[in-house]
Parts: sequence; C-alpha cells; structure tokens
Amino acid sequence: MTTYLMELEDEILRVNFGEPAQNDQIVKDAATRLDEMAKSGELIGGQLLKINGPISIPVAFVLAHKVGHLYGAIGLFDPKLGKYVICITHNPEYKLGELID
Repeated sequence: MTTYLMELEDEILRVNFGEPAQNDQIVKDAATRLDEMAKSGELIGGQLLKINGPISIPVAFVLAHKVGHLYGAIGLFDPKLGKYVICITHNPEYKLGELID
C-alpha cells in the first residue's frame, strides 16, 4: 500500500497523496519512501531541493527531518504565490523566506 508518492525530477521532489489513509500511516510511508530514495542513491543531496505537491503538516515535518541536512536549502512551492518559498537554509546563497522560481 502506498499512501504517499514521491519522485525526484532534477531538483524538484514531486509529492502527492496515494491511497487514502490517515496521517499516522502516511508519515510512516513517506519516511520509508525517503529512506528507499536515499539508499538507492536517488536522493543524495545538493545545493537546493524544491518540493512541489500536496502535503500535510505531519508529512512536511518528516520531509524536513529527512532531507534538511542533505540539501543546502529547501524550497516549498506555494501555489498562491506561484513560487517556491525557501523554508530551510544552510546555504548563504538562499535566504529564509526568499521566493524563487
């Protein structure tokens, strides 16, 4: 059963809900998928990761915990702004709250 879907396309992690479930199961499935991606070498880190797609707050915390140290900065897509908002940064090239395409 896959309740949360993730695919990495260049520097964008595309996320989406899969089979219907509650957040207790979804966070476990999201963590498992991230671990699989790291183990396979698909998710190796870099300067910037953009996350795009629907996400619950509990899943957002799992993602932040799992990828926050792999990437210099994390941007989350805001559909109202039509841009990514830098929400985690260890990279001086990206400022917290900065909007990027």
